[in-house]
Amino acid sequence: MLKKTSRLKHIQVVAITFLTLAGTVNYLDRSTLSIANHSVSHELGLSASQMGLLLSAFSFAYAFSQLPIGMLLDRFGARVMLGLGMFVWSSAQLCGGLVSSLPQFLVARVALGLGEAPNFPAGAKVVSEWFAVHERGRPTGIFITSSTIAPAIAPPLLTVIMLVFGWRTMFVVMGLLGIAVSIGWYLVYRDRRKVPLEHEEVAFLGAGEPEQRAERRMTMREWRNLFTKTTTWGMIFGNMGVIYMVWLYLTWLPAYLEHERHISIANTGWLVAIPYLFGTLGMLSSGFVSDGLMARGVPPMTSSKWPICVGLVGAAAFTVPAAFTPNLTLAMIYLCAAMYFVNLASGACWTLATFAVPRHMVASLASIQNFGGYFGGSFAPFVTGIVVDRTHSFVNAFLISAMVSFAAALVYMFIVRARIEDSEPAVSTIPVSDFS
Repeated sequence: MLKKTSRLKHIQVVAITFLTLAGTVNYLDRSTLSIANHSVSHELGLSASQMGLLLSAFSFAYAFSQLPIGMLLDRFGARVMLGLGMFVWSSAQLCGGLVSSLPQFLVARVALGLGEAPNFPAGAKVVSEWFAVHERGRPTGIFITSSTIAPAIAPPLLTVIMLVFGWRTMFVVMGLLGIAVSIGWYLVYRDRRKVPLEHEEVAFLGAGEPEQRAERRMTMREWRNLFTKTTTWGMIFGNMGVIYMVWLYLTWLPAYLEHERHISIANTGWLVAIPYLFGTLGMLSSGFVSDGLMARGVPPMTSSKWPICVGLVGAAAFTVPAAFTPNLTLAMIYLCAAMYFVNLASGACWTLATFAVPRHMVASLASIQNFGGYFGGSFAPFVTGIVVDRTHSFVNAFLISAMVSFAAALVYMFIVRARIEDSEPAVSTIPVSDFS
């Protein structure tokens, strides 16, 4: 029985702690404009459609920057790329508090999207480097919870800062916080190829993993080859349904409660946190479900696909009644359930990326999947803004999201099937497990 050394445990704890902190800052920064939606639109004189465009500017930039960022992560490592990305996005966040027009704000939001691009693909790469196959679900679920913890604490925290100091100060404070975290990450974290490992550490980390060349760098030919695989395209289109619903709630939930449910800005800050607490449970559940299924003999790919599909169907099923019920309490219950299920799917998507390719290609595939998700998800804020402008209601926007989510479940179920194998001959003697 292979045992984990104390040094490996320390590295894992440090890595996941910083990834969770970085992800929390990441999503706090994404949440600032949603929290300040009313104040920004009022001060700058923006319509709902213009606000939708401003919200979507971030996600379009984030989506397209995913394509090169995975290759850069696999070539240069998470230490440099995530540290640099955090510094760039935090500087852009700070500048968002200094803008005076829509074009200036659009530039800041695009820069925010470019800077945030490495964050979660870097997390997938770090997990694939420092965790064995049988234990990747839980750490992935933990650091991905930052995407729900931050939106849960953002409404009360950021609303208080905004009401006391103004929305501009809120942007500046968050930018300075992110710069501090970026410096800490670069000083503390080390990529696996920079750490001399003992034989038992290499054996533990490689247990159950298909044979591959140790610590290889991703090549352009391998990156291009990913786009010839059905699994890659299934993950691209499937993740669109996950992120569409995630981004709908992240960007418009506060405004939905204010305008559709007539909740005050101060009360909205606390009420929005409740669905995100359930989303955090969904994220954590994804890791335990995936690892639990694998412990029962379910192949790694399948152990991640099931929570994705169940999560997407569940999210769609609860979003529909949330759109129609006139009762605020019932609406909140349905929203909490929808958030639990969509985040169950979201967490499992990142775990799937660590199983679907050899370790040296994980960041590339994860970022390609994330590109698909955010390309599709980028339409959620803009489409929702247009629907609200024309119908003065969020009902149709919720129904569109439910349909997209259900379609994505079908994509993951029937298209994402086979692991993408290494095209180069293996030299390792690590035992191979069933990854079908």
